[in-house]
Amino acid sequence: MAKNPAATPSTAPKYTDPGCAYCPPSVQACRQGEGPERGPGFCPSKMATEEIEDAWAIYQDPEVKRIAQESARVESEGYCQWTRVEEVVQFSKKMGYTKIGIATCISFVEQANTLSQILESHGFEVASAACKHGGIAKEELGLKDDEKIRPGGHESMCNPVSQAELLNSRGCEFNVVLGLCIGHDSLFFKHSDGLCSTLVAKDRVLAHNPIGALNLADSYYSKVWGPERPEKKPKLPKEGRK
Repeated sequence: MAKNPAATPSTAPKYTDPGCAYCPPSVQACRQGEGPERGPGFCPSKMATEEIEDAWAIYQDPEVKRIAQESARVESEGYCQWTRVEEVVQFSKKMGYTKIGIATCISFVEQANTLSQILESHGFEVASAACKHGGIAKEELGLKDDEKIRPGGHESMCNPVSQAELLNSRGCEFNVVLGLCIGHDSLFFKHSDGLCSTLVAKDRVLAHNPIGALNLADSYYSKVWGPERPEKKPKLPKEGRK
């Protein structure tokens, strides 16, 4: 990958952190490959060229390159046509996977059953593990009774590390997550040997549509804001407002 000519010692970047969240829709120069020329000062194409080059070197690993290639092909072939379930199937086929794991919240077992049958109908072997397996009481993890959802009785802890180990030991090459809690999903990703993807992101309040809180942050879900909410939305990342 060629060095970025815009990044020279004489043009030291003002920003130390990338701020893509603040890039105006009318700019987004990286879409056209024009980040070094038209990107804002917080654009990674301008202020993080070394990291981009280091990442590009990783893509030369055959497995990483193949995953990136097949991901792009799925994106192109199924654009605005395939559901995410179909994308899971097609990506797995393109990668040549034969065994898929499902890491599911206990509340999504019905959907996991449907997904398992769909995957099996395409010729895949499937192993599935629910979060509460093992039935270990939350007290064993160090939680107090009043820290449970329903104090006064047995409440099994979510067990994402064991979910990962179960699917690892069964040779699952690709693991699909259904509704694991925040943090629990992180532990699953951390301990999974196979590649992972999320099919369902849990949000019981919004019918598992968490982006709703962002789309309605200025109206129905304004409660998501903290005490430092700005009166007017800033146009620059925090570093640029100093």
